[in-house]
Amino acid sequence: MTRRAMGCIMLRLAGLTLIAILAFAANSVLARLALAGGMTDAGLYTGVRLLSGALVLAGLILLRRHGLRPVLAAGSWVGTGGLCAYALAFSYAYIALGAGTGALILFASVQFTMLGWSVHKGEMPGPAEWLGIGVALLAFGFLVWPGLTAPDPVAAGLMMLAGISWAVYSLVGRGSSSPLLDTAGNFLRSAPLALLLIGLGPLHPLGDWRSLVWAVLSGAVASGLGYAVWYAALPGLQRKQAAIVQLSVPALAAIGGVAFLGETPTARLLICSLAILGGVLLAIIAGERRRRIAAA
Repeated sequence: MTRRAMGCIMLRLAGLTLIAILAFAANSVLARLALAGGMTDAGLYTGVRLLSGALVLAGLILLRRHGLRPVLAAGSWVGTGGLCAYALAFSYAYIALGAGTGALILFASVQFTMLGWSVHKGEMPGPAEWLGIGVALLAFGFLVWPGLTAPDPVAAGLMMLAGISWAVYSLVGRGSSSPLLDTAGNFLRSAPLALLLIGLGPLHPLGDWRSLVWAVLSGAVASGLGYAVWYAALPGLQRKQAAIVQLSVPALAAIGGVAFLGETPTARLLICSLAILGGVLLAIIAGERRRRIAAA
């Protein structure tokens, strides 16, 4: 392969990865835009998001000429349960959390759950990994500890639940031979809940019509297309690279919160962000190095 061809492949991979990471961060900003100040009902927002994502993913499968029958058989009810629990908890948490704070709690909860599952399965971390995990856990505890600048405890708890649910969804889908097909299947399985939430929408204030536009963008673009782009990028990324690039999501969400929502990051959030992300980064790098040495 020529150097020019290799350069084109790397440029494409970098572009796909950037688009996917921006889409993940956009989910936090869009949710906050729609739900801040009670602009719309969180359940209605979740229903519109899930249904929009299901329609877009089903459309992508049809464009690939697979037909809908494989989609209906793809995925799992356990995975769908994780997806729905994540989406609902995520929406209700963002009624009271800032974009950056919510993304950081979500990301940290996902990583802690995945690390805990690895330990449960017998993959014991080394000293450097324990150091990174310990730093991240202490910083996370300080972030959510009650105080003048601490996030709302109920909202923080809901976002932790969202993170745990997303980790369950990811663990169920790990090793999938067709992740895009399984994701489309899980989203389609969530359609009955989505329709129920939308049907209950008139019982609650609809608020600004723009909030429903944010929900459609979150489901169709940031979730549906974002996941499709991420799965296109994953084959070209090493496990460590995929984990590390996701560290940028809370920072990008915080930047989006400042730019589009006028949020002001607190010193507590900035300090905890650096400690949590730095600790997780240390654990990821040390873990990959330990596995590489063990395989040699």
